[in-house]
Amino acid sequence: MRANSGWMGLRRELPGDDADELTWLLFQQDAVISLDQARRHLSPKAIRHRVSSGRWRQAHRSVLVTHNGPITVDQRRWIALLAAGPAALLGGLTAAHACGLHGYDSRVIHVLLPARHQTRAIPPGVRVHRTTLLPAADVHPSARPPRTRVARSLVDAAQWARTDAEARAIIAAGFQQRLVAGDDLHHVLGRLPRAHRRQLIHRTTADVAGGAHSLAELEFLDLVRRAGLPEPSRQAARRDTAGRRRYLDAWFEEWRVHVEIDGGQHLDPRTAWADMRRQNDLWMEGDRVLRFPAWAIRAEAGEVVRQLRTALEAAGWPG
Repeated sequence: MRANSGWMGLRRELPGDDADELTWLLFQQDAVISLDQARRHLSPKAIRHRVSSGRWRQAHRSVLVTHNGPITVDQRRWIALLAAGPAALLGGLTAAHACGLHGYDSRVIHVLLPARHQTRAIPPGVRVHRTTLLPAADVHPSARPPRTRVARSLVDAAQWARTDAEARAIIAAGFQQRLVAGDDLHHVLGRLPRAHRRQLIHRTTADVAGGAHSLAELEFLDLVRRAGLPEPSRQAARRDTAGRRRYLDAWFEEWRVHVEIDGGQHLDPRTAWADMRRQNDLWMEGDRVLRFPAWAIRAEAGEVVRQLRTALEAAGWPG
């Protein structure tokens, strides 16, 4: 049997009850094995033969892939973990993606190690992070490949992000995609008293849990606070003229001023018409509706504040 066909069969079917330990190990690790693991099951001569014949390949100086086909994403993760050592876990964005996070793709594989763990030679494209605090509550008990739980993964991804904006966007995505909820991230931060960007993560989590689901909405909320304007409700539910439930991006209820923040999805004609219809319903009820593109929140902040302040004052806000 060719190595490729054996590998594809292994991927499709669970090994039988009579499978040996090596077969089960390769099934669990997506056909990736460390040299130390291989030596527990095979002689050095048998290992060399498999590599020299092309049935196996050496993916790293201490890691082997037991087929000769393309390397998958999951296999790259296993290679990174096995190269880093038995204490290594997937962390940050890599672990979050493995837990189901979409977007914010990173070609770098993030690996988390205990601070005192001895460093090994790491493959290219792998970034090692160290921690002195890794309680059992933050480690997924059964995931393969081993990784941190999604709440810890998001907190670490925010800590390791290149910018504050990227950190906030990652946290928002975790809530928006319903991977975390409520106080999940606050509990993690309670176990990490010296976390980088601790206050930013706390504040972002509170804002997102309160209804601001996108980065543009979070930036708008910051803009409102810096300008000394009253704080709106986020994602408030209202009924339109047809009785349908609608959610408002920002709602200054006392003054009946509604702000809609348009992202890229508003370029779609059907989405744009649905938003226009909702806006018309609100206008017919007597509300003031302001719409801003997401880019204007960053690039035209002064004009956004001026228009919002004018609308609020016209509606009776004392200023």
